[in-house]
Amino acid sequence: MPYFDAASSAPLHPVARQALLASLDEGWADPARLYREGRRARMLLDAAREAAAEAVGCRPDELVFTPSGTRAVHSGISGALAGRRRVGTRLVVSAVEHSSVLHAGEAHAAAGGSMTEVPVGRSGAVEAAAFAAALEPGTALACLQSANHEVGTAQPVAEVAEACAAAGVPLLVDAAQSLGWGPVEGPWSLLAASAHKWGGPAGVGLLAVRKGVRFAPQGPADERESGRAAGFENLPAIVAAAASLRAVRAEAEAEGARLRALVDRIRARVPELVPDVEVVGDPVRRLPHLVTFSCLYVDGETLLHELDREGFSVSSGSSCTSSTLTPSHVLRAMGVLSEGNVRVSLPTGTTEEDVDRFLTVLPGVVAGVRERLGAPEVPTGPGGSGSLVVDALGRRCPIPVIELAKVIGDVPVGGTVTVLSDDEAARLDIPAWCEMRGQEYVGEEPSPKGGVAYVVRRVA
Repeated sequence: MPYFDAASSAPLHPVARQALLASLDEGWADPARLYREGRRARMLLDAAREAAAEAVGCRPDELVFTPSGTRAVHSGISGALAGRRRVGTRLVVSAVEHSSVLHAGEAHAAAGGSMTEVPVGRSGAVEAAAFAAALEPGTALACLQSANHEVGTAQPVAEVAEACAAAGVPLLVDAAQSLGWGPVEGPWSLLAASAHKWGGPAGVGLLAVRKGVRFAPQGPADERESGRAAGFENLPAIVAAAASLRAVRAEAEAEGARLRALVDRIRARVPELVPDVEVVGDPVRRLPHLVTFSCLYVDGETLLHELDREGFSVSSGSSCTSSTLTPSHVLRAMGVLSEGNVRVSLPTGTTEEDVDRFLTVLPGVVAGVRERLGAPEVPTGPGGSGSLVVDALGRRCPIPVIELAKVIGDVPVGGTVTVLSDDEAARLDIPAWCEMRGQEYVGEEPSPKGGVAYVVRRVA
């Protein structure tokens, strides 16, 4: 069964498995103790730290291991903000950061600080100049991911890091998705990552803090990991994480080129095989193994279930697949279609045959879902009444867009269709539908029935 969700968690690398099993016998003792077993454990921990630091591009004494990548992000943000509280309380982030960064920023704002989000374009990337302009006086910390976890777009980290250095603001880079493919360029100040993203075991993160960065660890004091990660080290998992990071780095150039070619095939073929599809994310500046696309008139949750029945494990940023019934904050920030969203992230070793079978299966799966939802054909009629109102209140994605598409041909060119919807996804999906189908999105206004009235003018 092809597993196409490596961006969520990569399969355990064989080297990680070997190192984990070996260190279970050798690394169980307390590395802080001076007796024989403790010294052996300390040697394993030191060796793992050196290997990880080499991969990150920092000194071993600048790197600590944490219980997760999320904990690394939270500790890095809280420690850097506390260390620079005399400078200010302003946190600057991109609008598409991982939820761990945004949640930390929300907690900081609730405690009296402030968070500024730098917007992104439709590719998902920030402009370095816009990020630099956000570094106003009083900025204590900036955060920028190296590459996006949902659409794969690589961020201009080196340029932003230079701007932060010029402004005297430390930059924390969330490198969870990219570290297995290579080091992060530029004069960054802090870096966080998560082992299970590159094929290491879950439950290991790393946090690097450059010398000279003001940093005040938060929470009760603890003597382990320089006081930045409390608790007994999970030494077998740490050893396995460092060993697998070194292994995937050795394979990264060749495997990255191979997977990039497979992803290029998906990016090119999906719009040819499936009508009304938007491939999102930067086509060039991106992770080599990840591609995301959205399908009009498709319920994302049903689509994922149908692909799972066909043997493919993928993920989605559609609101239909989330407990909040709101689209992914990444897709929302990009302003792209959210319904029927599919993220394919290929793990190491994915075969051409697996990708070809996915491309063979996908058109039929999408067509089947659209048929069950009553998705319309392209409207070609001359049209009748000059305006129509579609009441889609209480109906979730992609029904409001389907109902719009069904009636757009019933109004003449120049006529309007007003869609009443209380689904947050409609704010993204109706304008995206207009762009894809050559219609004019007029705008939105409050609906007297509740929700929002979205107005579309027929152009073609």
